Amino acid sequence: MGILGGGQLGRMMALAAHRLGLNTHIYCPDENSPAFAVTPHKTVAAYEDIAALTKFAQSVDCVTYEFENVPAQTAAAITEAGTELFPSAKALEISQDRLVEKRFISTVGIEVAPYAKVDNQQELAAAVKKIGLPAVLKTRRFGYDGKGQTMLKTAQDVETAFDTIGAQPAILEGFVPFEKEISVIIARDQAGHVAAYDPAENVHQNHILKTSTVPGDINVDVCETAKSIATQLIIALDYVGVMGVEFFVVQTDSGTQLVVNEIAPRVHNSGHWTQAACLNDQFEQHIRAVAGWDLGSPERHADVVMENLIGDEIIAGMKTTESNTQVHHYGKSEIRAGRKMGHINRIFAKKGVN
Repeated sequence: MGILGGGQLGRMMALAAHRLGLNTHIYCPDENSPAFAVTPHKTVAAYEDIAALTKFAQSVDCVTYEFENVPAQTAAAITEAGTELFPSAKALEISQDRLVEKRFISTVGIEVAPYAKVDNQQELAAAVKKIGLPAVLKTRRFGYDGKGQTMLKTAQDVETAFDTIGAQPAILEGFVPFEKEISVIIARDQAGHVAAYDPAENVHQNHILKTSTVPGDINVDVCETAKSIATQLIIALDYVGVMGVEFFVVQTDSGTQLVVNEIAPRVHNSGHWTQAACLNDQFEQHIRAVAGWDLGSPERHADVVMENLIGDEIIAGMKTTESNTQVHHYGKSEIRAGRKMGHINRIFAKKGVN
């Protein structure tokens, strides 16, 4: 199995595949990729290197990826070499562009924040007039963990926001007065069977996920609705593999409402808790789907809190001696502020379900 990307997600996918008796080949331009440490099969080459991609694709039975910004020409090179790519190029195309993603989700009939296309300062002014303030201006492509976006609260913010994000094609989103953020990790296999994990309640610090708690303080009906929406999306995409769906939980006069924030066509940070609380974690589930196997059960056997170790938090985190903890170190060669270096799963006796 080939994996595009050599970061922590690729590393954990490779480890899951190894446990199932499957070999993996990592393709990544960074020679210091942490995933290289867990498999002898690797290619160090650019994502635009068609010759290297073709050789890579022809050396494996199928290809998957750990990040959604795989270039379109990279995906095309894989399929043109006669190798299947899971999830499909369609999932990449939709999730790589925030405007395309919003339109797709809306077409499925699912609620998203108010939005408008912004390609220049004039369109930004018109979008603000339509949507109002506060609002968030985001680049249409790339950007994660708060990068590539800026909050607009005043008329002065509107004057500088487009330059702040680099004067790139963007999308303006109306601010959602959410009560909390939750996510669903969901999988679909090649036969069309779907399995959803319990929703996690997520807390962010400085735009970076800090903790995911399962079960969260989430109403049972809201949990079932979140799973249902995720199921609609994964089927509409004709998707194979694991996908993350992020939601805002909003309280309105008519009750609780779920608004989809974004979808991620890959294993997801907010699903790391499954490594300690489920017999079949999200990484094994993804490998099973991509390999053409049946999905495993997403059932949870324990309550859990996942905490990201960011920057130098990894130093103390690796020294924990708590009896209920499972520590994961990503093997990155350099500690940097704001960089995800590892995570801890703290498990507790299961008291109930979401």
